[in-house]
Amino acid sequence: MSASAMDVSRFGMARPGFETDSENWPPNVKAAHQKPSPTSAHLGLALLAVNRDGGIVEMAFNADDKLCNKWGGIQGGNVAAMLDDAMAFAIGLNLDWGQISPTLELKVSMLAPARPGRLYAVGQVVRRGRSVGFVEGQLYDGAGQLLATGSSTANFVTLKKREMK
Repeated sequence: MSASAMDVSRFGMARPGFETDSENWPPNVKAAHQKPSPTSAHLGLALLAVNRDGGIVEMAFNADDKLCNKWGGIQGGNVAAMLDDAMAFAIGLNLDWGQISPTLELKVSMLAPARPGRLYAVGQVVRRGRSVGFVEGQLYDGAGQLLATGSSTANFVTLKKREMK
């Protein structure tokens, strides 16, 4: 492992500030973990740990060959979707029940090819305002090599209950 590699073996491990028991996660994060979106399920998302106070999530993706381009690498749009999931879960840690955080802007930098297997992501809130939040994310391979980074701007929306007629 190089000096700049992330120690992904600690992801999902109990340590100060990080909660690994999904029963203790915020209700909206717990609900999304229990019933992931079809896209998250397709990417092989597994939420590992959350740090609500720090605005940090750790997750893994069990990336299979269905996510690859014809050269055997994970297609860039799927890498972007993984980072979008990590950043969305991070910003979602402190949303009220019934709020969502649609992505307004997303930037991804591909640093090395992502290959099938277990990949790890971190999402962290950089700044949160009343109606907009700024988030960053990183994606690593199983050896801790940084594969891609991302930044995102999210809007906070409160869903209205549907009126019955």
